[in-house]
Amino acid sequence: MNQVIEENTFSLNFNYLYGKPICKALFKQSCEDFNVEEDLGFELTGEGEHVCLWVQKIGENTQYLARQLAKFADIPARNVSYAGLKDRQGDTKQWFSLHIPGKITPDFSLFESPGVTILKVIRHHKKIKTGALAGNFFSIVLREVSDKLALEKALQLVQQGVPNYFGEQRFGFGGYNVNAALTMFQGRKIKDRFKRGIYLSAARSYLFNQVISTRIKDGVYDKPILGDCVQFVGNRSFFPLMDLNAETLQRLENREVCLTAPLWGAGELTSDLDSKKYETEILSCYSELQAGLAKNGLKQERRPLLLIPEQFSTEWLDDNSVKVNFYLPSGCYATSVLRELIHA
Repeated sequence: MNQVIEENTFSLNFNYLYGKPICKALFKQSCEDFNVEEDLGFELTGEGEHVCLWVQKIGENTQYLARQLAKFADIPARNVSYAGLKDRQGDTKQWFSLHIPGKITPDFSLFESPGVTILKVIRHHKKIKTGALAGNFFSIVLREVSDKLALEKALQLVQQGVPNYFGEQRFGFGGYNVNAALTMFQGRKIKDRFKRGIYLSAARSYLFNQVISTRIKDGVYDKPILGDCVQFVGNRSFFPLMDLNAETLQRLENREVCLTAPLWGAGELTSDLDSKKYETEILSCYSELQAGLAKNGLKQERRPLLLIPEQFSTEWLDDNSVKVNFYLPSGCYATSVLRELIHA
């Protein structure tokens, strides 16, 4: 592997599965062109110490809105939680939970903030934690499409799956967050816990993306390597493939299990044999990032290589504009789908 870190720069030019798109289109021309609706995957109980709000926000930041809700309810900001951050430049619907024990529920019909509408108020017996959602529904409009035929072909291909990359927004402009993680690991003090978390996530995600990108380059993106760690579709349990027999290959083809890449942390890689050697070699020049993640308490985990958009559909609004609808599991990025469709 000829990966070299020069002057602490981190390239975000990850490989495309279907080749770099030839079609250009405009994305997020308005907030209404990017719709996201959160799916918790469970029902709220209707009683308990936590007031849950189903909120539509247009052009608003999740964290800022959380602080505004805390101020309105006269509770500490730490008592407001949400399952995930949603894009500011979009029309999004998501849940917030406010810990208000033993109090009358505030009248949230009086809450006012530009671009924000509280659609539902219901109590629940526990708070909505970060990551506690099943997934998100996306409805995205692409405008000024330069090559309708090329995009139609790409729209068919992505339904077979795309690389499950962490989106570029995680890494900051020019990979700044990965750089910041490296300097933090080298001794720079970061007191802000939120920033520390951002930098740790960026470093871990970068290593994961590198493994996927290299597997695409080497032509083994969808081909198992002896010792590959596979995950049961539908749950998080995984195991190494110690035998690439016909039954195992059929389970992969049927998508009963899926190939994974490492989310780096302390401990031994859970892959084995040829795959373990392969993953170790890919990441060998990122030893400082690996050591820093392990030292900061992260554990070895796995994440699927392939992301398959569910409930996929398209609607051409005119000859140059198309609406693309799909559902993604929690922690997966719409930009991973879009990057295989268009380039800016």
